[in-house]
Amino acid sequence: MSRPVFPTQEIGSLAKPRWQIMGQRGEPLDERAKDEFVRWNTELHFVGDGDPKRESFLSGHSAKVGAATVRDWGALFALRFFEEPGLDRVYDGEARRIEMYEYPIRQMRGFQFQGHVRSFDNKYYLKAAGTGEVRLESPYHVEEFDFVKAHAKAEPKLPVTGPYTLADWSYNEYYLGRQKGWKGRKERRNAQKEFVVEIARKAIRPTLAALIAKGCKVIQVDEPAAGTHPDEADLVAEGFNAATEGLDAEFSMHICFSDYRSLFPALLEAKRCRQWAWEFANRDTPDRDGYEILKMFKEYGDTRDIGLGVLDVHRDDVESPEVVADRIRRAAKILGDPSRIWVNPDCGLRTRSLSIAHQKLKNMVAGAKLARADQLGREAAA
Repeated sequence: MSRPVFPTQEIGSLAKPRWQIMGQRGEPLDERAKDEFVRWNTELHFVGDGDPKRESFLSGHSAKVGAATVRDWGALFALRFFEEPGLDRVYDGEARRIEMYEYPIRQMRGFQFQGHVRSFDNKYYLKAAGTGEVRLESPYHVEEFDFVKAHAKAEPKLPVTGPYTLADWSYNEYYLGRQKGWKGRKERRNAQKEFVVEIARKAIRPTLAALIAKGCKVIQVDEPAAGTHPDEADLVAEGFNAATEGLDAEFSMHICFSDYRSLFPALLEAKRCRQWAWEFANRDTPDRDGYEILKMFKEYGDTRDIGLGVLDVHRDDVESPEVVADRIRRAAKILGDPSRIWVNPDCGLRTRSLSIAHQKLKNMVAGAKLARADQLGREAAA
């Protein structure tokens, strides 16, 4: 079945509902959490009214309901949260994941956690050191995907943290130690390359293969660290290639909040990447066209699809459908091929309240419909 022009997709995590956080801890819901659960369940119907666990949950018996059930409800909530506005590709808002680094690292051997480090503002993550050869305990995200596949009404798209980011956010002790002599710039780069490729080949690729065997057809490789060291863009591409080698799926690469021009042309060597899913709305202001960077693709002759960020995930201001449509039209004009555009938020919406995030998504879908109607009208008149 052919897709409409300007299809829509989610691109990352959602804020976890208060009722999910309290419920997973086995805590009785406070009034705020109860109201939140009832309100969203009334709108999205992710838990049936006849489910006996529902009344037990609302009556203060979270521990009796169990964390596993609450996590399932959280995943169902996120699926319906994305599907209700009409997104064409969805996932579960990473409802079962605490964050994107620690969990995958815990599925591997060859790492030792060292303690918490500051990432930005007052945010911290538990950082590990690579102290041995990378080995995979078992493929991860598989049960998570099974649940999504069984319950999603739209096409599922699974996000996975990429090898470059996992290596960059870790201390590289083992592979650096294997470099002979003085550990200068060349030796450190060689060690980082080996670290990235080993994570890709020995941990991520087997995981992706297992997911594909389960029926996963669309996979988003998240590389938020790519823009941190632009001179290592070739390592990002090499890790991507090693992770996807020989695998049959539709792969995209999500890189948020970067100077994308600084990553080119090295990033173009990510051979199996069919879509660049990037942020643009964040840089779109009255004084600057945030979509001008798309001209870079023409300069380099790259014709892959674009996951077009049209929602600024750092602002509560809700973009109107007209603003979204205008951004899509500008991008289509620059690219010269509207069929290459997928419409999505800049990044995950977890920094916004659920109410703001949901309205943004509704307006995003409405804006895509406006742009679609315009495009079809132009094609009919041509």
